[in-house]
Amino acid sequence: MSYLTLSITLIFVVIPLLLSKTLNLGLERDTIVATLRSIVQLLAVGYVLKFVFDSESLVYIFLMVALMIVAATHNAQKKGAAIQGITSKVAVTLISVEVLTQGILLGFNITPATAQYIIPISGMVIGNSMVLSILFLNRFTSEIESHQDETELILSLGGTPKQAIHTQLINSIKASMIPTIESQKTVGLVQLPGMMSGQIIAGADPIQAVQFQLLIMFLLLTTAAVTSVMLGFLSYPTLFNRRMQLMKKDLI
Repeated sequence: MSYLTLSITLIFVVIPLLLSKTLNLGLERDTIVATLRSIVQLLAVGYVLKFVFDSESLVYIFLMVALMIVAATHNAQKKGAAIQGITSKVAVTLISVEVLTQGILLGFNITPATAQYIIPISGMVIGNSMVLSILFLNRFTSEIESHQDETELILSLGGTPKQAIHTQLINSIKASMIPTIESQKTVGLVQLPGMMSGQIIAGADPIQAVQFQLLIMFLLLTTAAVTSVMLGFLSYPTLFNRRMQLMKKDLI
């Protein structure tokens, strides 16, 4: 695709702008900012990736993955700002998920140990983990806020913090995992995943594209489970003080 062809695709930006203006939605500025940022960021990343792929340096690969984790951590921790040490908890979760998934992929020689595979797959894993962290923290803080009386009642009856928070924790883990599970139920019927579609458009054999897409889907399922469970069990202890009392905070 040439830059001229790419510029023609801006028609797809003009349409929502016109609709927003006509219906007085007030989304024109946000749409323009989002478009400009996506253009600049993706083109910049494209040139950086070209340099990294050409160099095949492990140092550059590590720096790219580290940058992804830092950016994802910064974005996700905002939803759990009231939870003590949430930034480090999110960072540990993202790093653990990345190490686990890449360890399996490279350890079993499922994918080559090259930048061409490590960086894109890491981007999908870290990005998905970030979204799941946001979903979990958003639901968890909401559950805690709406069930404070129930939690304090269990504590007053001699229950442990884990027992007092168990229902809210499990509900939050399940809620954050459901979108990933449900999307996999209809894949291929309702939609063709982006990676698979991109490979087919690029001329790859459809069966090979399907096989690689299945790998990514299974990978993201593990990402969903590990992220939600790990972040949940790292977060809940900090909601209680040494006397096993729920620390009341505005969590929403």
